[in-house]
Amino acid sequence: MTGLRVAVILPCYNEAGAIVRTVEDFRRALPQADIYVFDNNSTDGSRELAAGAGAIVRRVSQQGKGHVVRRMFADVDADVYVMADGDATYEAGAAPGMISAMLADNFDMVVGARRSEIEEAYRRGHRFGNWALTGLLKQLFGRSFTDILSGYRVFSRRFVKSFPVLSAGFEIETEISVHALELAMPVAEVVTAYGARPEGSVSKLSTYRDGWRILRTIITLYRIERPILFFGIIAAFLSALAFGLAAPLILTYMQTGLVPRFPTAILVTGLVILATLSAMCGLILDTVVRGRREVRRLSYLSFRAPGDYARRD
Repeated sequence: MTGLRVAVILPCYNEAGAIVRTVEDFRRALPQADIYVFDNNSTDGSRELAAGAGAIVRRVSQQGKGHVVRRMFADVDADVYVMADGDATYEAGAAPGMISAMLADNFDMVVGARRSEIEEAYRRGHRFGNWALTGLLKQLFGRSFTDILSGYRVFSRRFVKSFPVLSAGFEIETEISVHALELAMPVAEVVTAYGARPEGSVSKLSTYRDGWRILRTIITLYRIERPILFFGIIAAFLSALAFGLAAPLILTYMQTGLVPRFPTAILVTGLVILATLSAMCGLILDTVVRGRREVRRLSYLSFRAPGDYARRD
């Protein structure tokens, strides 16, 4: 990694009990890296502690992890980016191996899949929620990661600079995963240790509220990235409902030549029209999405592969 510009980027919100240890751990693991702490309106002195530990500290006024990641990706210039949380739960010593894996096979993202023997490392319901959301993502997009909610990731420059961050909160990891899957980027996972938070550090994640936001993000991204399937399901449901309501009317008409339940016939006609409109929306939006995906792919390809930065003079 000689000559490679490595940036460690750490989101931070009220992590006074852990941010110094996090910075020091990554300084030992990656002595050649620039360590950035992006503070998100901390009120416990985290910003001053991070600066005292030798980190480059930036402030982000818009509250939410998604806003912080957007600023980190926009403001930091490097060849390789190591993103982790500022709570000292991730294994900093795994970062060199994750970077080496990226450079060896030109991966654009290496995810640190969490493994923990300490039950306190996970919030109540967190393991099940992660498993359920990971499985849902696989069903919707055909492939997935084993830990889509991991905040420990190594990115290539071409990933960071071609990724349009849209999320505002903790659903940012889901958006990152979907972006990689949609553009068929070369990615990998490395199992890393995951520990409990140090004393004085408190999780900012709400199991149910943020779990719902992540689920909503997956559905929204599915609608955006797979419109023909999303609207096709709606069209199929409306068509089946219309057929179920129309079947008795058709039988009665064939037997008597009359349509006795005229309001039902009007409802069936409306459902068929809605089903047709839904199917047409899916077809039109699929063409738009294809064009937008091509633009994103071209933006992604305008940057060199990670291994090229390592081999440059």
